[in-house]
Amino acid sequence: MQFFTVIPMLRTGLAILSGICLLVGSAQGQELTEDQILQRFDAQREMYRATVQGQKTRGLDMVTVTQGGEPSTTEPTSDTTAGTVVFGEFAPELQVNIAVRFAFDSATITPDQHPLLEKMCGAMRQSDVDLFRIVGHTDAKGSDSYNENLSKLRAEEVRRWLIQDCGIAATRLEALGMGKRFLANPADPAAAENRRVEFQALS
Repeated sequence: MQFFTVIPMLRTGLAILSGICLLVGSAQGQELTEDQILQRFDAQREMYRATVQGQKTRGLDMVTVTQGGEPSTTEPTSDTTAGTVVFGEFAPELQVNIAVRFAFDSATITPDQHPLLEKMCGAMRQSDVDLFRIVGHTDAKGSDSYNENLSKLRAEEVRRWLIQDCGIAATRLEALGMGKRFLANPADPAAAENRRVEFQALS
């Protein structure tokens, strides 16, 4: 009798653990389907619109960030002024992140990373979002200026790939480097999940 009592408990525990694992994977973006990505983009856009209209929205914090280094090669949005940018920090359940791996100190996208970007490409092609922001994030190793510059270069490389290889119009994409300001795992600043590319639907 005890054996059969334990088995359902084990199944319940495994189901809970499986759900947790799926949730963690989804937070990083790799486990999201194109439909789920599109749903998050729609939710992000609506939250941005509400914020612009002066409504307070739960799940989105607007943060003014001072940018260093050279200006970005992409066109700034209306919420960007000289040296500063207003960045929308979404709650984890609304974020669209992919963990694109780059070689050390490199912004080159290797062929084995293309499947991750192709899923994003498919979602963007289906979406009627007018402007996406591609945000590079790093871990906390290295100086602020180094990480900001590297994250910006990587975001711009992803933008270039989406334009040249995916066919997304350049006017629909802007790139931004946030360096190590917004860690996905602040408890472990050097963790791999901090090194990611985030996609946001602005309008």
